Amino acid sequence: EAAVEVVLEAAPGKTAAAVGPGLGTSEETQRAVRRLVLELPIPLVLDADGLNAFAGRLDEISLRRAATVLTPHPGELGRLLGWSTAEVVEKRLEAVRRAAEASGAVVVLKGHRTLVAGAGAVAINPTGNPGMGTGGTGDVLTGLLGSLLAQGLAARDAAVLAVFLHGLAGDLAAEVRGLEALSAGDVVEHLGAAFLRLRGGAVEEGRR
Repeated sequence: EAAVEVVLEAAPGKTAAAVGPGLGTSEETQRAVRRLVLELPIPLVLDADGLNAFAGRLDEISLRRAATVLTPHPGELGRLLGWSTAEVVEKRLEAVRRAAEASGAVVVLKGHRTLVAGAGAVAINPTGNPGMGTGGTGDVLTGLLGSLLAQGLAARDAAVLAVFLHGLAGDLAAEVRGLEALSAGDVVEHLGAAFLRLRGGAVEEGRR
């Protein structure tokens, strides 16, 4: 609770926050996360253990006053909805739509052809590759998305752009490192190239 007070006191004047990676799942931590999420008055990316704090309580996120983006993988989305992971994988579009409606947030369902649901529509991301299914790549997406929110982009726009650039950086990295050796650090190293490709218009059908 003391940590929550510190964060809330620091929030005025800030433009975005990211909550979740590395927090843990103790009951005390989950209570603190729920309070922080509901009281933070700025745009927020919620990932990892931040999502787990709302397992079975997805509708509570709709009480937030500022924009929110959730970035679950199928297992995390299953816990939020009360579905099995297999159900989420089988019914990805339905699952991500339901989560967006229940939470009032933009929901990014990570995986092959990541889905972004919000504002009554679902975007299907064309970039990315199997080599990105390694530890830390989701944290890279969280940071990238948080930085775009901090620059003032609308939540859905920030999510669509972050997912696209994240996948494109992974594709560019795979050309150098190969799928088998790809790491989160490789994705970070190629984010600049991904931005340049997008700005230069050298992206065709969502790829380079």
